[in-house]
Amino acid sequence: MAPTTVTTPAAVRPAKPWYKILYIQVLIAIVLGALVGWKFQDFATSDWVKALGDGFIKLIKMVIAPIIFCTVVSGISHIQDAKKVGRIGIKALVYFEVVSTFALVIGLVVGNLVRPGAGFGGAMASADKVATYAEQAKAQKSVDFFLHIIPDTVVGAFANGEILQVLLFSILFGFSLMALGERGHTLRSFIDDAAQGVFGVISIVMRAAPVGAFGAMAYTIGKFGTGAILNLVGLIATFYLTAGLFVIVVLGIIARVVGFSIFKFLAYIKDELLIVLGTSSSESALPSLMEKLERLGCSKSVVGLVVPTGYSFNLDGTNIYMTLATLFIAQALGFDLTLGQQITILVVAMLTSKGASGITGAGFITLAATLAVVDPRLVPGMAIVLGIDKFMSECRALTNLCGNGVACVVVSWWEGELDRGRLEANLNKQVDPTDIETAVTTS
Repeated sequence: MAPTTVTTPAAVRPAKPWYKILYIQVLIAIVLGALVGWKFQDFATSDWVKALGDGFIKLIKMVIAPIIFCTVVSGISHIQDAKKVGRIGIKALVYFEVVSTFALVIGLVVGNLVRPGAGFGGAMASADKVATYAEQAKAQKSVDFFLHIIPDTVVGAFANGEILQVLLFSILFGFSLMALGERGHTLRSFIDDAAQGVFGVISIVMRAAPVGAFGAMAYTIGKFGTGAILNLVGLIATFYLTAGLFVIVVLGIIARVVGFSIFKFLAYIKDELLIVLGTSSSESALPSLMEKLERLGCSKSVVGLVVPTGYSFNLDGTNIYMTLATLFIAQALGFDLTLGQQITILVVAMLTSKGASGITGAGFITLAATLAVVDPRLVPGMAIVLGIDKFMSECRALTNLCGNGVACVVVSWWEGELDRGRLEANLNKQVDPTDIETAVTTS
């Protein structure tokens, strides 16, 4: 009998040596960075070490606007039915609001049960620093937020890296190309090719992720010290456990309904999670997350619309932080919030969290806005959590990343455009999820 020839898919390659695997490199870099920050504080807080982390984040931000533009325009322009775009957007927003509400409620429930702020005797931080965040919170009105979505100029939106502004222009441009029909074929092909070129840039930039993670972690530990972590370890531990509970239980149930394991999904995006952990920025993983979700079986149109929108409208980690931190501050200052005030937290937080990802110190600013509405006497209590906000932001970013990844898969499934074969192959590790070059050459 003639031998059977087995064709190996292009993405299936021999296992890489452990030292060449990206997430292992990043994990080692994080540990080394923490050790350097602890033992060599003067060196760790130098401008050059800080520049390693800041430089990597800038490299990533450099490609965010072009990849969003190319992905969104390509996804929309290839759709024949304009109603489909609106349908995807509505489904995404409905999902965001429902899941965000669960995140807020979990934060409130855990805060009431654990009461991490009860008996708190910590010293208050500088009121001047808190006042700065409070002023920014006052300036962040709903009307201003919606007007800010419209860029003054298209070039300015790209130059400033404003995700929502770039998204708005990309959607309009995609509809314009769709209306051109066959006449827009050449331009659509060019944008598709440009997207592959940008993904190639990402594959190069991601090789610097361990260096960036090392610099960011060394500077953080060197500047704030291990004492800053231990000072309010109860709140930090409660927040991390609550976020973990949300990811495993809430997102886990949602994933099970769709037909995949949340644990396998987290393993699939482990590179992005470790990069976010090292840099404390969810934006640092945005381009590679979008690329991985496409290879996971999500349609290009869904990825292009859901993920960028989710970075402003689906901030599960920020929502948990706001409710939990509000209760912590109230407990630390000796205020017993009524049921009506806690319901107010839910309503206000649903509004103040929207668009927060585009603001510097987003989690802290939205916390200030929430506290000011619930009870102005709570605003000075923000000084209690100011010193550890850097460490809280890491958990916010990690949870936000997980939530947006799951949201994209859910909306693709809801829209009937989830490729089950690719989903199972990637989650069962039949292909190498870290090999970005493969996607550039084969997609």
